[in-house]
Amino acid sequence: MDKKKIFNWSITVALAGFLFGFDTVVISGANLPIKQLWNTSPIFHGVFIMSMALWGTVLGSLFGSIPCDRIGRKNTLIWIGILFFVSALGSAIAWDPYSFSFFRFIGGIGVGASTVASPTYISEISNKESRGKLVALYQFNIVFGILIAFFSNYLFQGFGGDIDWRYMLGIEAIPAIFYIVFVLKVPNSPRWLILFKKDERKAKEILKQIYPESEISKRIAQIKNSVEKKNSSIFSGLFNFQIYLAFLIAFFNQLSGINFVLYYAPEILQSAGLAASDSLMSSVSIGFVNLVFTMFGLRLIDKYGRRYLMKIGSIGYIISLLSIGVCFIYSLNSYILLTFILIFIASHAIGQGTVIWVFISEIFPNSVRAKGQSLGTATHWIFAALITALTPYVINMLGNNPGLIFYFFGFMMILQLIFVLRMMPETKGISLEEMKFNS
Repeated sequence: MDKKKIFNWSITVALAGFLFGFDTVVISGANLPIKQLWNTSPIFHGVFIMSMALWGTVLGSLFGSIPCDRIGRKNTLIWIGILFFVSALGSAIAWDPYSFSFFRFIGGIGVGASTVASPTYISEISNKESRGKLVALYQFNIVFGILIAFFSNYLFQGFGGDIDWRYMLGIEAIPAIFYIVFVLKVPNSPRWLILFKKDERKAKEILKQIYPESEISKRIAQIKNSVEKKNSSIFSGLFNFQIYLAFLIAFFNQLSGINFVLYYAPEILQSAGLAASDSLMSSVSIGFVNLVFTMFGLRLIDKYGRRYLMKIGSIGYIISLLSIGVCFIYSLNSYILLTFILIFIASHAIGQGTVIWVFISEIFPNSVRAKGQSLGTATHWIFAALITALTPYVINMLGNNPGLIFYFFGFMMILQLIFVLRMMPETKGISLEEMKFNS
């Protein structure tokens, strides 16, 4: 078993997460300049400027399983890189809000499809002992991309005068090119080769690099048997419990308010009294804390399990969100507010952030894994798009005191904790073919 090679394949495919993180958060730096440039209404700005990429992610996640199954996980990942490249250049040269929205939508399709293809691929080339850590590399790259996007926005502030936002968005084309080149070198998923290409010979060559020689025949038999026993539609009724799990973990991920904070961090902090330059620099600290606590999550997920991290994250969410609400309601010092925002980000990173893509990629059997991943991620992105689209309206309605919305998010995280304690199963240390659930 060549652990180094498996890690290299995983980190290469997980780089799609870097582009995901960068693409979705880089808009935070362009938010206010674009609003001033095109002078659009709050509803138009929210729906077409800020959340258009997220509507693309809905499309990409809903239909991402189709290319994953037909042309393979690897080829889908290559096309995802191309979408990111086109989106970055197009957004940078956009001539009006409509062209800008179109190119952001293209990038969103890439983001949505990557949330299906990358975790699915990594889960299928890893073993049960390291699967959590390797799939979570995707999340690590997401938060690394978020950090670099915040930092890049800070560096480009004032770089080109009134067009600095174009540099912020266009720079993503460079890592997109590198990603395309790197992903060309990874092999196809062995489980995809057996399920959809019926190419057992090539699958066997790849499986030899994942499992000991003595286990190969057994693994191939398990993969074949899992398909024969479970070769049904995802909506046949056989997978209802997995569907509930995927829906709820994705639903609660977004009802934590994570995208609300990440997309509008500079605006939220400015409303609390920080200057524009200070709010952008504080956004960098948000990205840094996100990265550090995601690294903790990577270390813990295969040792203590998915439920353990979700419990820690849920408790941290509840404390921090309610405290953020108090800061706004009683106009507390802006740096106290920032402290609780950082605790919120840490709670997300070590809990939902680390767990969501791993958990959804594990719970569905081989025959419907990509479709199940698509269903879970589509739920995630539909709610992300709705929340982001409505945020400018909510901020405008609440004025400089958006504390009430954080109380709402805090209440939803109380419900998440109940879900974790009462319904969520543990999946660590179980092979994909041996995964069974009782509702």
